[in-house]
Amino acid sequence: MVKNSHTPLRTSRQDIDAAQRIKRTPQTEADAYKLAFSDEEFLTSEALRGVRFQLEYLKPELMLQERGIKSTVVLFGGARIPAPGKEAILGKTALAKKNLEKISRYYDEARMFAQYVSLASNGYDNKEFVVVTGGGPGIMEAGNLGAEQVNAPSIAFNIVLPHEQAPNLHVTPELCFNFHYFATRKIHFLLRAKAVAIFPGGFGTLDEFFETMTLIQTGRMEKIPLLMFGKEFWDKAINIKALEEAGTVSPNDSDLITIVDSAKEGWEVVRKFYDLEKVELKE
Repeated sequence: MVKNSHTPLRTSRQDIDAAQRIKRTPQTEADAYKLAFSDEEFLTSEALRGVRFQLEYLKPELMLQERGIKSTVVLFGGARIPAPGKEAILGKTALAKKNLEKISRYYDEARMFAQYVSLASNGYDNKEFVVVTGGGPGIMEAGNLGAEQVNAPSIAFNIVLPHEQAPNLHVTPELCFNFHYFATRKIHFLLRAKAVAIFPGGFGTLDEFFETMTLIQTGRMEKIPLLMFGKEFWDKAINIKALEEAGTVSPNDSDLITIVDSAKEGWEVVRKFYDLEKVELKE
């Protein structure tokens, strides 16, 4: 946790402990008497939404600063994609499960891409090019697993969803964050990003892709490698050329994306963009 700097004044924690020892009376039991920063009902009230946004931004920011994380490589992709050879358990129909298993090779590509990234990160003492995922299963799990397999740390920005399970077990525990707001989570995904890799996925992946694409296209974010893994999948899912022909986007907006099909191909794009040394995966 973020450490408090030394101060001669009493800390908030000390006052919370002291308040709990005070004699229980009608006055001390009233909601009004609770310290504002330890009053859960007050902190989760509608009026304090803006404060919660700030807290959710600050906690990961301060903890990542404390650990010296300077830059990241982000992996987005579907939670439903199984590891090769494993049955898809999140597909709703037999056809969906069959198709998910058909593209399961991207689980391995994500895992290997994370290994390339993490080996480069090791060269920078684990402070640059640190792998980031959403912390869930599928492609996200593959990204965290790849980093773990080469003894590198990885970050997860998880989010509370009604049906979501706990973060995958390959995330570095002290770099595993949980969010309530999608908006603050997205800020943290891109705040330190040196590259973004988009693997096959669903609405969440599409949302994350278009958010990144829009920021780069409008000049709100520096141009970084924006990789899309799986030409066959993305050619069916998104038709940016059709948007260009319709005139609703600029003629060269599709040039902001690089379509790749393998971890090695994707890593070469990132490596050349930043003029990094070559790294090789161990068999």
